[in-house]
Amino acid sequence: MELPQFSPGLSARVELTVTDADTAQSVGSGDVPVLGTPRVLALAEAATVAATARLLPGGVTTVGTRAEIEHRAPTPVGRRVTALATLAKVDGRKLLFEVVVRDGEELVAEVRVERVVLDRQRFIAKALGDS
Repeated sequence: MELPQFSPGLSARVELTVTDADTAQSVGSGDVPVLGTPRVLALAEAATVAATARLLPGGVTTVGTRAEIEHRAPTPVGRRVTALATLAKVDGRKLLFEVVVRDGEELVAEVRVERVVLDRQRFIAKALGDS
């Protein structure tokens, strides 16, 4: 498998308008009607996927292997949050991203996401128990 050339600074932005389905109450991570931490993490990971997507050749993908999240501020239903993922470091097949999630100017969360570049078919085969 030939590895794509990723460079620190690569970035992508994704947005989410918070709905009832995104709240801590709905996703089971709490009992308050604000953006749930699992949805913040999913949004951050979506931004990292978007950052790498256009550079990946056919048959190659990335998977998340580690995440660290600091959820700093509540976001109510109806607000729009933006996640900006920036590639901070490349270590062989390992990609380390810093993600900032904001509600306008307010910092909602900081997330560090590690992804690994791999062969898509081999990964799926392994997941299904095929040799």
